[in-house]
Amino acid sequence: MRHFTIHHDGVTIPVSRGGQGRPLVLCPGLNSTQAGLHELAGLLRRDHDVVTFDLRGHGLASAAGRYSFEAFLGDLAAVMTELERLHLDAPPVLVGYSLGADLAVHYASRHPGTVAELVLIDGANPVPEPFITEAVLPQFRAMWEGLAAQQEAERGTARQVLLTSQEILDLNLEIDVIRSGILDRYRKIDRPIRMIMSTSMAGDSGEEHAQRFNRNWRAGVDRLVREQPHITTSWLDADHQLVFTHAPEIARIIRDARGPAGRTAS
Repeated sequence: MRHFTIHHDGVTIPVSRGGQGRPLVLCPGLNSTQAGLHELAGLLRRDHDVVTFDLRGHGLASAAGRYSFEAFLGDLAAVMTELERLHLDAPPVLVGYSLGADLAVHYASRHPGTVAELVLIDGANPVPEPFITEAVLPQFRAMWEGLAAQQEAERGTARQVLLTSQEILDLNLEIDVIRSGILDRYRKIDRPIRMIMSTSMAGDSGEEHAQRFNRNWRAGVDRLVREQPHITTSWLDADHQLVFTHAPEIARIIRDARGPAGRTAS
């Protein structure tokens, strides 16, 4: 393993690289770190030259004065620019989880020819309805306040998240807006795209709000594949934590040769 740091926009981004084979960049999502993704990264290193990193305010990255979608996208772009300087053997596969998937789509749409393909894990979904409405805003606020309290125990570790509950809420509201226009970003990408999605993104509690979120999640992917039938979609029987609970299955899907266009797996 090789470790180095990138300094940009007033923040320090820690980067790790290891493995052998096809270059691959693994972009974490909101509230996830490269330490948290260690199992998936380790599996991928068996046949990929894997680069992982932490977004600002996450893991071993420094805190920042702002946490916006564009700021996180700048973190990914800084990593990709540094990899260009290192002269990889080939353009990398860009794998993104949750928010990281959205970042990957926006990066690839703005920088044609810089990635070999995209693998999007439970994110970058053009859902037909926003997730956070006025009706559920108090519930989401309470959930992220609880999460922020839990994350206090991780302070000072490689798994820490420095964002406040309000910053997390604001980012999710921003992501809802960004996903409402993400179909246009997909239209600008000429690379192969694979999606690995959870069947029960919001869990399988049976509660009406969870069922609505899950229907919205499925409808977004159906909408995308109708417009972009070349996208390959694999569904895992899991919730949004699939990258932690189903790492071997995800690694296998990434490792396998790409199937026929539009193939959907369960």
